[in-house]
Amino acid sequence: MLNNILIVCVGNICRSPIAEALLKAALTAIKPNTYQVSSAGIGAMVGYPADAKAKQLMISKGFDISEHRADQLNEAMIRKADIILVMESAHKQAIEAKQPSAKGKVFRLGEWGDFDIPDPYQRDSKAFESVLNLIDRGVTQWLEKL
Repeated sequence: MLNNILIVCVGNICRSPIAEALLKAALTAIKPNTYQVSSAGIGAMVGYPADAKAKQLMISKGFDISEHRADQLNEAMIRKADIILVMESAHKQAIEAKQPSAKGKVFRLGEWGDFDIPDPYQRDSKAFESVLNLIDRGVTQWLEKL
């Protein structure tokens, strides 16, 4: 069973905190206390909170990610995760190059819809809304697989 899920983007302040909150809430509603969902960044802005636009957007959707702090992806996280969900194909390649044992457990969040999720960092609110919609779509598709 895929109980330990790690979500990865670059800075761990925009996409992965949003995806972490959405997936965690959805999985908790289905099977409480079964899944552990966390996030990290390939080039994390370690210790930084979630981006202000991401926080504002998530609050408008009923999610509070204000306690999130960016964490750097490391080999221990990769080994511990049962599955790693990334935002872009390049993230998958970077993780598998860093830790070859990760091959076979790294997938795009948009895997089932065959899409990448672009980075909204330093872009306008519409970019964040578009990314949220893609993340929500990817989470919904993964719920059917998990």
